[in-house]
Amino acid sequence: ETEFLVDTGAIDCMAPRDRLLSAGIRPERKSVYELANGQTVEYECGFARIFFMGEETVTPVIFGPPDIEPILGVLALESVGVIVDPVTKTLKRLHAKPLK
Repeated sequence: ETEFLVDTGAIDCMAPRDRLLSAGIRPERKSVYELANGQTVEYECGFARIFFMGEETVTPVIFGPPDIEPILGVLALESVGVIVDPVTKTLKRLHAKPLK
């Protein structure tokens, strides 16, 4: 169990590699990502089962460096029907997930 920073600019989740491995999550592939400064980097990634706001989902997770703050990306948020309200900057559960 750990806390994640909600980052609406990130698509996937990211956590320190060693913590993911100790949780039994294994890398399955590599992907190229663009950092905030425009630099591209290749990271290993896999899939993690997460529990968030009373819901459970499986989401892509990046195996990050040891000092990285865990990030919760928008794929995980949206898959459980949660958005960030841009006015109040709080998490808001949708009454229904849109299919349109």
